[in-house]
Amino acid sequence: MIPSQARTYLTAHLTPRYGPGEAASIARIVLEDAFAGVLTIAELPLQAILERLLTGEPVQYVLGCADFFGLQFKVSPVVLIPRQETEELVDWAIKTLKNNPSAQPYALDIGTGSGCIAVTLKKKVPRAEVWATDISREALVVATENAGLLHTEIHFRQNDICNRATWIDLPHFDLIISNPPYIPQRERTLMPEHVLAHEPESALFVADDDPLLFYRTIADFAAAHLPAGGVLLFECNEFNANEVVDLLRNKGFQSVELRKDLAGAERMVGARRPN
Repeated sequence: MIPSQARTYLTAHLTPRYGPGEAASIARIVLEDAFAGVLTIAELPLQAILERLLTGEPVQYVLGCADFFGLQFKVSPVVLIPRQETEELVDWAIKTLKNNPSAQPYALDIGTGSGCIAVTLKKKVPRAEVWATDISREALVVATENAGLLHTEIHFRQNDICNRATWIDLPHFDLIISNPPYIPQRERTLMPEHVLAHEPESALFVADDDPLLFYRTIADFAAAHLPAGGVLLFECNEFNANEVVDLLRNKGFQSVELRKDLAGAERMVGARRPN
């Protein structure tokens, strides 16, 4: 089967489940992104891939890889699939680090998952000293493998940021960035079926009675671990983004800025420690 026939075959069989646009996008990922220069069409287990996709399993988990910021990361169901919206937050972080006058600015990614944020920061700003934490040992195995595959040196630490007794184990940073769990349980019904069925719940959801838990905790950590002028960046839930802004202002952060993603949703918040 030649590539064009394979794409048509995949798109036709996936369209009833995903619709024509998403089906075509999935077919492109399978045939161009994941296997370009790696396998010939004859070697591609097309039917096995199709069968898994038809169950609703995300294409990134089926292939074991995902694109992020022009790089390719290994992924598995123990980590979230990197998303395009997060690339916009990382772009903000890269520009912040590049503008830092230090010869070696320190950056921390809290809740690193696949390591896509931390590794991208190190690739794009090699002079930065990048640290990354996650509560999940399994996620850190994936992140460490990605750092190795992409030839970056990251300081990984297993850490529960909500356990304040562990904060002393981490140094001070010029930049702290996090895409924490921010979806209240009550919003489960708004989530796509394939996300609920396959992606790790602990990286997605937070209790209904305290949806800002991680923002409040990380802001307190940042107050103790950022120097004057240090930057804190968050990805956030568009439905309570303004509450994150208010939280940071109430905790004394300055230059608090709420940004929209390319889709127009308020999804990024940045702030600075006061000088």
